[in-house]
Amino acid sequence: MKKKIVELHELIDIREKLKNEGKTVVAAGGCFDILHAGHVMYLEEAAAMGDVLIVLLNSDTSIKSNKGDARPINSQINRAIVLSGLECVKYIVIFEEKTPCEIIGKIKPDVFVKGEEYRKVLIPESEIVNKYGGQIKYVNMLDNCSTTNVIHQILKEMGNE
Repeated sequence: MKKKIVELHELIDIREKLKNEGKTVVAAGGCFDILHAGHVMYLEEAAAMGDVLIVLLNSDTSIKSNKGDARPINSQINRAIVLSGLECVKYIVIFEEKTPCEIIGKIKPDVFVKGEEYRKVLIPESEIVNKYGGQIKYVNMLDNCSTTNVIHQILKEMGNE
């Protein structure tokens, strides 16, 4: 099986090779804490926008910073392993920062993908993507399908909410 979970320095080399081959590189970021249908649809749609999909995965520390101490539910390595099982995902890199801006600036994907709900807000990634001439594209999200909703449903079923 091809190695999909890579370090940033490996990804920079991979990106250079893909660029020389004329491949369109797409990047999509997220926590992917409890993988659900919405995540899979998001990643498949993102992958269809180019030749190679790279997932920029929030580390455990990054998720705690963004979502609080109760998250993540699954560790970064477990989340990365689950994502690596998706055919549409070609590479995964884990980042520690609050946003993937630093990685985006280093690998310069041709397309950076976000969920449709971010279209009307200024995302932190837009400045860096616009600076190097990349594109930001948005994909529709599956209604009522989020990790937060999954967690609330589990708690409700257990009588804890």
